[in-house]
Amino acid sequence: MKKGEIFEGLVERVGFPNKGMIRVREGRVMVKGVLPGQRVKIVISKKKGSRVEGRLLDVTEKSPLELTEAYCPHFGACGGCAYQTLPYEEQLKLKAAQVEELLRPVVTKENRKNVSWDDIFEGILPSPRQFEYRNKMEFTFGDEIKDGPLTLGLHKWGSMYDIIPVEQCRIVDEDFRKILTVTMEYFRETGAPFYHRMRHEGYLRHLLVRKATKTGEILVDLVTTTQISWLSNKISESGTNCKENLRNSADAACSSDDVIEKNGSNENIKPENRNTLEYKLTAGWLDALLSLELEGVLTGILHTKNDSLSDTVKDEGTEILYGRDYFYEELLNLRFSITPFSFFQTNSLGAEVLYDTARRFIRDSLAEAGESLDGRTVFDLYSGTGTIAQILSTVAGKVIGVEIVEEAVEAARENAALNGLTNCEFIAGDVLKVLDEIEERPDFIILDPPRDGVHPGALKKIIAYGVEHMIYISCKPTSLARDLAVMQEAGYRAEHICCIDMFPGTANVETVCQLILHKTL
Repeated sequence: MKKGEIFEGLVERVGFPNKGMIRVREGRVMVKGVLPGQRVKIVISKKKGSRVEGRLLDVTEKSPLELTEAYCPHFGACGGCAYQTLPYEEQLKLKAAQVEELLRPVVTKENRKNVSWDDIFEGILPSPRQFEYRNKMEFTFGDEIKDGPLTLGLHKWGSMYDIIPVEQCRIVDEDFRKILTVTMEYFRETGAPFYHRMRHEGYLRHLLVRKATKTGEILVDLVTTTQISWLSNKISESGTNCKENLRNSADAACSSDDVIEKNGSNENIKPENRNTLEYKLTAGWLDALLSLELEGVLTGILHTKNDSLSDTVKDEGTEILYGRDYFYEELLNLRFSITPFSFFQTNSLGAEVLYDTARRFIRDSLAEAGESLDGRTVFDLYSGTGTIAQILSTVAGKVIGVEIVEEAVEAARENAALNGLTNCEFIAGDVLKVLDEIEERPDFIILDPPRDGVHPGALKKIIAYGVEHMIYISCKPTSLARDLAVMQEAGYRAEHICCIDMFPGTANVETVCQLILHKTL
């Protein structure tokens, strides 16, 4: 097989994350974006030794497992979902099988031949909602085709640059869809340019929308560069309807104190900035948002500046245009204040299943040893906004959370105070470094690392504590498999493993693993 050659074959299996193995007459090829049982046409894109990779060209025959059509009209064009044409029961089976393929060889390796995988693996728990479950979306401004009209949505499947509008996206609810649509229409009328990643020019970058499932509170954040010369030029041009529309829209939104008071603008906007063209532009957008009829409640509307070259949402200064810069969500009878950029599980109802599973593992683990967390010190490493720490603090002596994102740490401290918890301490910093600075020693450790897993140096320090019980929560089973192998060499073994489907329709899955230290295996 050579690069550029085209083949047709059958998808034998699909491993994590959505990597299909295609059987053709000349051998096997790995291809992303396929489903088990499909017959597909592919082109060879890479070959290194015996490893051959291909790119999907067409599905010539559907899998026997597939539905007639996807529930979302954007499926196939958008790169967000991969498994939506599979019935939900089949999605769960596929994800459970992928995790088993990765973890079973690790937990039942040669020095544990007597261990039964079926006794360890509890399978997968479904999301309480299959659709409209996300509480956060980051939409991108761009164009669907080169030099096409402004659009706002998600990256096209397989493309780094093309953005497709997703006004009918089904993993978010109707409020998200309305906010997306009115924002796209408003900025199309103004003629605002989007930020070109290659030229590093333009204004509009992202639209961040967060909505609490329990409280219904909504936070919206417009992310732009500081490149506003186009705006001055647009206003100074003569004879265009677009110019007049922009001027009239901005003036109507900002020309009176009554409207400014209605829109909630406050001291967070410097007085000298309230008469700028840019402020008038964003105030026109704000007015369009506040005119929407939503099921939830707009709690805050923000404007964030970001001039970084990377295509990520980065806070280089945020102003409040309306309301406040946080919203409230509730999980397991606790209340959490969430800011625009702080980490919080994107499926609130699924998060309750996830954390309840972790809590059950902790309880069962200690009960089997005749112990409890009462009076014990718990380390919650990679703690985010402190959700797990606060859930455990009601039964522990003290919980220490470590998180590298300072905004998340501040939110965690505020949330602990909000919930009346006095035995939680949150430290901002890299786990690798902070562990050298903490004087207390843990009796129990919770790990909830980012996708790449635990840094090898940090994992070595964590193991060195020698705690008898750990819980590892993973959003990437390949990282869990790697870290689990290291922990088992040090004497830990997986007692129970359970998957939680936090992301229906996608190739992602969460896994909770209960670990116990055994001095001799």
